[in-house]
Amino acid sequence: MVRIGSIFIGIGFAFVLLLGIYDTVRNWIKEPPVATVEHEFHKHPEKVGFSFDGLFGRYDQRQLQRGLQVYKEVCAACHSLRLVSFRDLTALGYSEGQVKTIAKGFQVPSINPETGEAATRDGIPADRFPLVYANDVAARAANNNAIPPDLSLMAKARHDGSNYLYSLLTGYQDQPAELLEKFPEAKTPDGLHYNPYFATMNIAMAQPIADGQVTYTDGTAATKENYAKDVAAFLTWAAEPKMGARKTAGLASIIFLLIFCFLAYGAKKEVWRNVKD
Repeated sequence: MVRIGSIFIGIGFAFVLLLGIYDTVRNWIKEPPVATVEHEFHKHPEKVGFSFDGLFGRYDQRQLQRGLQVYKEVCAACHSLRLVSFRDLTALGYSEGQVKTIAKGFQVPSINPETGEAATRDGIPADRFPLVYANDVAARAANNNAIPPDLSLMAKARHDGSNYLYSLLTGYQDQPAELLEKFPEAKTPDGLHYNPYFATMNIAMAQPIADGQVTYTDGTAATKENYAKDVAAFLTWAAEPKMGARKTAGLASIIFLLIFCFLAYGAKKEVWRNVKD
């Protein structure tokens, strides 16, 4: 009886599943999905090819240093990096003295010990990158009612983050004529900028980088593409500074498991060598 009941339950489950599939297909045929501007014109991030891609990929310290330079000279005007400490920059190849110099270039919130009032002071290695704006109200007032997001975890907060950041920074363009013809209501509003890699394709941030804007100290070409790739790499490091250690640990674990499997197989053959099938 139990077996018969199980058979009927299975048949009933299969019937309900097929009925649901049939109903879904019928509704799709009768009322096909309406094309949307996002579906037709939104783009997925380009595959750039970073040094840290893949199992054996590692960060390029010189690229991270260039990315930090782009962040300081361009992005830091609006975007915070509140989860990164200045002393963490030693991982980029900077000495303690260089880190102190970098930290000193930022003003961090403090308290005047004589008056007890709010003040600022030069940063020290133990400090984190300071907030650009005191609060969201100040951020909105300075950016046409938009709040520039903190970039500490941006590379992890977006799908395919490194490639997304590069594509976003290099993807600003005029709206295609085909888009305006098919979806005239999707015209980019005043104060926003068209970027097919952004979720809504209309972003409040204007194109932040241009050729020749930042002069690299190592002689790397001062192009928009290089700026975007370098700062995307730097923000990936900011979001995942231990990536190299994680990959090393993962590779060591795989090697250990492979060796263990061979040893276990050899032990099994040795223990059961006198047992016939």
